[in-house]
Amino acid sequence: MKHIRHAFLDELAERFASFGAEPYGESVSQAEHALQCATLAERAGCADSLVIAALLHDIGHLYENPGEIESRDLRHEEVGAHLLRRMLPESVWQPVLLHVAAKRYLCAVDPAYHAGLSPASRHSLALQGGPFDERAAMAFLKAPYAEDAITLRRLDDLGKDPAMRTPELSHFFPALERLLRVDPHQARLRPAS
Repeated sequence: MKHIRHAFLDELAERFASFGAEPYGESVSQAEHALQCATLAERAGCADSLVIAALLHDIGHLYENPGEIESRDLRHEEVGAHLLRRMLPESVWQPVLLHVAAKRYLCAVDPAYHAGLSPASRHSLALQGGPFDERAAMAFLKAPYAEDAITLRRLDDLGKDPAMRTPELSHFFPALERLLRVDPHQARLRPAS
């Protein structure tokens, strides 16, 4: 039986090629950051779903106007989850949706975590509403996939090393294909309108 390359993989490769070189306030590009996070998840022995969540957690940024990122929160986590939820299981898109909330949670409960954020992460934290209060922190912990989101958040913080070498995007395609659940010819990302 002939293997059919999933249309989503082509679109993802095109997005990474067209917009992945864009900076986002850190010392690496968006594509380098995504690949580093996924590589770190894979090296840590995370499940495929968390490796792919790490790869795609900032996919919402690939649909943003780069000039707007510095001045306001564009809720890239919601855009990304919306793009992914039709094609990938909850174990992928829920951590994507929750990774900003995980940062707000960790800043609320761990002063050392907050102090260790990069300047760009501190800036985005302010745009995202700052650390959670105690009630919001407790509510976050009750959310499905909160623990995976915390793991993803910690990978996100580590995936900013300009010297780190990673595999190419296509290295992660087999895991991604195992998780995709729609007709390979019909899969297309659709940003929120």
